Amino acid sequence: MPGDYPPRAGAAVSGGHRDSIKAGPAVKGGGVRAGMRLALLLATSALASPLLALAARAETNLPEKASTSVSTVEVMQLAMFVGVMGAALVSAIFLIRERARTAAQNVQLRARIADVNAALQRSEGLLNLRDQRLVVWTSDNKKPELIGSLPLESGAPEDRSAFLAFGRWLMPRSAAALEHAVAALREQARAFDLVIETQAGAPLEVHGRKSAAHVLVRFVSLSETLRNQARLKIENQRLNAAYDTMLGLLDALKMPAWLRGADGRLQWVNRAYAEAVEAESAATAVREAKEFLGGQAREQIAEQHKSRPVFEQTLSTVIEGDRRMFAVTDFAGADSSAGLACDTSAAETIRAEYERTVRSHADTLDQLNTAVAIFDTEEKLRFFNQAFQKLWGLDSGFLLSAPSNTLLLDRLRSEGKIAEQPEWRRWKENLLSAYRAVESQEHWWHLPDGKTIRVVANPQPKGGVTWVFENLTEKMDLESRYQTAVRVQGETLDNLAEGVVVFGPDGRLRLSNPAFVALWGLTVEAVKPNVHVSAIRDLCDKRAANSPWGGFVAAVTGFDDERRDRRGQIELMNGNVLSYAVIHLPNGQVMITFVDVTDTVNVERALKDRNEALEKSDQLKNEFVQHVSYELRSPLTNIIGFTELLSLPATGPLTPKQREYVEHVGSSSSVLLTIVNDILDLATVDAGIMQLDISEMNIERAIAAAAELVADRLDEHRIKLEIVAAEAPASFHGDETRIRQILYNLLSNAANYAPEASTITLTCRRLADGVEFSVHDDGPGMPPDVLESVFRRFEPRANGGRRRGAGLGLSIVKSFVELHGGTVRIETGKDKGTTVICTFPDKPSGIPDTPAGIRDAAE
Repeated sequence: MPGDYPPRAGAAVSGGHRDSIKAGPAVKGGGVRAGMRLALLLATSALASPLLALAARAETNLPEKASTSVSTVEVMQLAMFVGVMGAALVSAIFLIRERARTAAQNVQLRARIADVNAALQRSEGLLNLRDQRLVVWTSDNKKPELIGSLPLESGAPEDRSAFLAFGRWLMPRSAAALEHAVAALREQARAFDLVIETQAGAPLEVHGRKSAAHVLVRFVSLSETLRNQARLKIENQRLNAAYDTMLGLLDALKMPAWLRGADGRLQWVNRAYAEAVEAESAATAVREAKEFLGGQAREQIAEQHKSRPVFEQTLSTVIEGDRRMFAVTDFAGADSSAGLACDTSAAETIRAEYERTVRSHADTLDQLNTAVAIFDTEEKLRFFNQAFQKLWGLDSGFLLSAPSNTLLLDRLRSEGKIAEQPEWRRWKENLLSAYRAVESQEHWWHLPDGKTIRVVANPQPKGGVTWVFENLTEKMDLESRYQTAVRVQGETLDNLAEGVVVFGPDGRLRLSNPAFVALWGLTVEAVKPNVHVSAIRDLCDKRAANSPWGGFVAAVTGFDDERRDRRGQIELMNGNVLSYAVIHLPNGQVMITFVDVTDTVNVERALKDRNEALEKSDQLKNEFVQHVSYELRSPLTNIIGFTELLSLPATGPLTPKQREYVEHVGSSSSVLLTIVNDILDLATVDAGIMQLDISEMNIERAIAAAAELVADRLDEHRIKLEIVAAEAPASFHGDETRIRQILYNLLSNAANYAPEASTITLTCRRLADGVEFSVHDDGPGMPPDVLESVFRRFEPRANGGRRRGAGLGLSIVKSFVELHGGTVRIETGKDKGTTVICTFPDKPSGIPDTPAGIRDAAE
């Protein structure tokens, strides 16, 4: 029976070990033979020795026993004979014993060979069974040997080459696993045990082993029970592979996926899930039970699973601080559940954007002046804009009822809004063929009311037609007007005194007027249309020393990104001066205009010469004033000093008349010194070298100092000074000396015009971004002509004043205020008095906050 083994098979296999033990006497026999040969030699020598000794004694005693008849040679021959006979006797005995032992060994070897042959036959019988097949590779890498065969129902081929092509009769997964295992067995001596499946669905066991000289792969067909187990094992492997594949696919998805146990706890999540819950890895998310959905959403899923296994709904959750919408699908099995969430935020955004775009397009079409109507595949009206309703004068109820295109045409015909056609039906069918057309169609309708309508039928990709009704009545009227305007423009250009020439983007002449030809002295033939600008440049370069036509050519034919207009002048060789302008037109053309400005240039040159003369005269005046001012300052200082010296009692007594004269001399000298100082200040300002000593000054102290300087003049005329500084700040940044000088000049000017026993008001108040000083007097006011020149230098105006000064007071005020970055304005009127208002910034621009920085910036 297959699978049964005879009782002595094991003995035959293991007999080799006993044979190796029995081989010992044979080996020892060889040693005995060598010993016997050695004994034979010793025996021969032992027998020969007495004879040799006897021969020796005989030879020695020869004289004594001369009568003996045996010679030495005979004795030696006898000894040799006896030795040979002894050796032969010993050899015969040994050979007899050796032959008996050899015969016994031959009997044993024949018995062993018989056992081995029986075992070999049994092994070959076992190998050739129909339920197994061996593939044997030898160490010399020859072609493998196949032993045995497999049942036909297994699907394994009998042919050697077909059998070794595993992929032809095994399932792909089994063939790949077997080939990898065989390669590892042959190269790395790695044994294996596999269960494979043939394409016929039969399971096989495969065992791979490697010995010192052979590589064996054994295919075994299984019994029914083992076959069922193998099928289950293969199915388990397939299911595990499919499970791993599904998990790999879910892990590769960018959508969060999860598996839960029967208790609702997470058992597995993919990488997208871990990233969504901000976990380091999927294992961390499972271990820490980080949930992707909120508790309310999970309760909702669990509640629905009670009635049906599949949950499908859009839920919201927070990812990375943003709330997103996910389409969640969760399936509940018998012992577990699985879920998948797809982020639909982008889709929702796109859908909302699409809806907004559609509404925007509808709103845009509704604002167009062109009538638009959209009909669907069933020729029903689905959209119309206000221009369409206005063009045909149809009521909204009819249009909103989605009328068909045929009904719409019939109504327009019945109401007389479209022209009557000779063959109405054929005309309508031709018009409605647009629903079956691929390309757009264009029609022209001349309406009974005189309108001309261009009708475009544009088939839509998804069916239906978009009808566009363009009212070209005004366009045609405008085209007619345009042609008229072009003719008028041509006549106008031809009669202009200004030369005009227009070049196209290709550099060729588009139009020119006779003035251009006359200004450049060209012929009419030279400026014909389509003449290139380079040809005109060659003609015009001969008529100007520094011709600008090279720049004109570059402007006309250049490819600059910024097309900048430019202007200039050119003087021709005949003495004429032309003013030109290069103007880039919107349509890519370039217009160049030329104006004869010869007379203007001549007048301009004369004016420039006169202006230079005036500037030199003004410079001489300023230099003279400065020189005279400096020259006057020293004598005035001496006069004032000597006047004060004469007024001192130590100089000597003066008569009342003398003292009056001395006081008049002193006051006049002081006035003159003030004028000289004012002139020097104005000269310094004009020279641009006036430096302000900017610091944080006290306003109250500056007002008090200025009031003290003008107190004598006010007392002389019984004029009161009222100071209003309740809203004034304590301080601001400015040059205190110049501010005091400004206030003194304002108060002096007001004292000169204020009536006797009147009041002068000095007001200071804070503004949002500075300080304002104003001085008001109740004088006669300033007429408009005086107000225009009030800030001019050396233009004194009596205008009811007590004294006629040098006309520098208000000029100095304006100069010092503007140096501070402020402004001066005057409010006056007849019988309203005069108010001079000076506004200073809280801090002059560019002045640092620190006092040292303020001084440095001023310097």
